[in-house]
Amino acid sequence: MLLPFDLDYSEEKNELLKKIRNVCFEDVKDALEKGGFITVFEHPNKKKYKHQYILVVNINNYVYAVPFVWDKKRNTAFLKTMYPDRKLTKSYIKEYDKNKK
Repeated sequence: MLLPFDLDYSEEKNELLKKIRNVCFEDVKDALEKGGFITVFEHPNKKKYKHQYILVVNINNYVYAVPFVWDKKRNTAFLKTMYPDRKLTKSYIKEYDKNKK
């Protein structure tokens, strides 16, 4: 799937994610290109994260939340971090529920 926007991120943060979570922003790109996009929503804490959104992506049959800031001028999503989300996985991945039984 060709993305209608570009992704940008800090290389330092990407390396840190590889070390601490064994996933990285390249995994997000790969998942999006392979149809792993699920949804995007505004960050629930608008007071603290006024300009952030959450990209929800399926990576290896588990859902990751990827907070990002939208740069309208560059048509780019700047990825801030990423983390596995159990609740979103339960909501969006039916296979997850089947495997847990």
